[in-house]
Amino acid sequence: MRINSKYCRTRLSIGFFLCLVYAVAGADPTSIPSVAPKEAAAMQTTKKAIIVDVREDNEWQEQHIPGAIHIPLGQLNARLAELNRYKNSTIITQCRSGRRSAQALEVLKSAGFTQIYNMNGGLTAWTNAGLSTE
Repeated sequence: MRINSKYCRTRLSIGFFLCLVYAVAGADPTSIPSVAPKEAAAMQTTKKAIIVDVREDNEWQEQHIPGAIHIPLGQLNARLAELNRYKNSTIITQCRSGRRSAQALEVLKSAGFTQIYNMNGGLTAWTNAGLSTE
């Protein structure tokens, strides 16, 4: 298996940057509001929340949560207008494992969204919980 070193350096840089931001701000990265996959599924089913999948296009095409909105993290700032109608609704951000969706939560928070949660464990935890995907 070949590892893309540029990709790894970028991921490490983003992770380091977020830790630095949290440290400077005095925030605890574990204090991000979050929900478990089964709770997210129940909230989506009862129309109490929408799920925003921030994974890349190829990840989305392989497998995704039915009814989720797909906006890759790298495009989120440019596509915030697509979520404006949900500004006063509950939004659950989701990725593969929960890291990118935590970053997306911060982007949404900065844009004035207030009812936002990160899905613990991302799509990995969703499928491990036996929840359906497409």
